[in-house]
This record gives sequence, C-alpha cells and structure tokens, in this order.
Amino acid sequence: MKRSPAKIVREYGPFPGADKVNGVTYDGRQIWFASGDKLNAVDPESGTMLRSIDVAAHAGTAFDGQNLFQIADDRIQKIDPKTGRVLATIPAPGGGGSGLAWAEGTLWVGQHRNRKIHQVDPQTGAILRTIQSNRFVTGVTWIDGELWHATWEGEESDLRRIDPQTGEVLETLGMPPGAGVSGLESDGGDCFFCGGGSSGKVRVVRRPRRDFSRRSHSEIPVRTKQSQRRPKARSVSSQRRK
Repeated sequence: MKRSPAKIVREYGPFPGADKVNGVTYDGRQIWFASGDKLNAVDPESGTMLRSIDVAAHAGTAFDGQNLFQIADDRIQKIDPKTGRVLATIPAPGGGGSGLAWAEGTLWVGQHRNRKIHQVDPQTGAILRTIQSNRFVTGVTWIDGELWHATWEGEESDLRRIDPQTGEVLETLGMPPGAGVSGLESDGGDCFFCGGGSSGKVRVVRRPRRDFSRRSHSEIPVRTKQSQRRPKARSVSSQRRK
C-alpha cells in the first residue's frame, strides 16, 4: 500500500450562515455542500457562495448529471437543483449514512460507524452489494475507475483508494492534524473537494498522478452520469492557471 501526505492546494470558506460542511459534490460548474438545513452552491473560481436550497442536508451529497441526491437522517432525497423541489425519497441503508456518490447509474453510500460502503439502487434504496472498510467511512467518490473514500476517526483523517471488489486499501493520503474530512468529491480532474466538518471549510486536495497503463485489473472502469451529461468542467488546478 502506498502512503503519502495529502497536498492541500486551496481552501474555501468559512461561509456566511453555514457553520459546518457535511457532504460535498460537484456539478461541473458549482461545488455543492450540505450544511444541516441547506444545500449551498459555491463558485469554485471565486469561492463565493452563489445560492442556497432550504432542504435537510445532514450528510453525504451527490450529483447524477441532472439532479442532486442528499442524505437527510434515515432517507436519501432526490432534489431538482433548479427549483429545490424534492422529487423522490428512498430509505438510506441501515437507517442513515455519511458519504454519498453517484457512479454507473447507482448510488454509493458510506456508513460511518459501521465502516461500510453500500452500492444502492437509486429507485428503490435496495442494497446491491457492500464493501467493508476497517475505518470510519465519511465521504465517497469515483474517478477514472478508482473508488476513494475518506475516513475520520478520532483526530486522524485520510483519503483512501480501495479495491472496489475486495475493499483492500491500495493508497492513502494522510490529512494534516485538524483537517478532518466529512465529505469527498472529485472535480473530474486532478483534485478532490473535501468537506471540513465543523471548520466550515471545503479544502481542495491534489489527486496523485496515475500511470493508467499500469492500472490494476481489480479496478473497475466506471463511467459516471456526471461525465455523460454535465458540461465539460475544467479542474480546479486549470482554473488557477488562467
């Protein structure tokens, strides 16, 4: 297993009216973060909060290319980002969750204290399969066929790339003290957005460069609906180079 320190390249926040950051997602233009009773959209270039949706937003957040998904206690709500209307609701596995991601037409739900990641049918909430972790699971994200999840246990937090078949940890990025990760999302390029919990911040962490010619056969290429539908996005690092 490869271990290295996480490289934080930018921070957003704290934001007015939002004293914490729970789940985080990215729609190709805006960062969205959950702050308890609102979903908030942030411009990734300026760091300005653009708008908020009044909706229960207690944990993980995801985007399927058209709609947002948000964990609210024991349920997952599908939300129209244009109107803020709740379109559908399914039960959250195990009565709750922490992280949330969308990939290959399904939801991936992290369960914090149960140390599990569930692949879930977005129509019914049925659990399709489960991956066991050995740490508390917070955020979850897929990028280029790689499954990453965040952990936050005690004062220690890291980002982990795991084998999606076995749950084996392949790589870790250790966060510095005081920089716990409550939510995780890829920017579709070379960075991760990391929710900072009670710090009220969203931190940007550099994703390690990968030689895809040497990719392990255990990694499953996953094409998300985000990449199919959402507008082509520049990564955070490319925006900084403007």
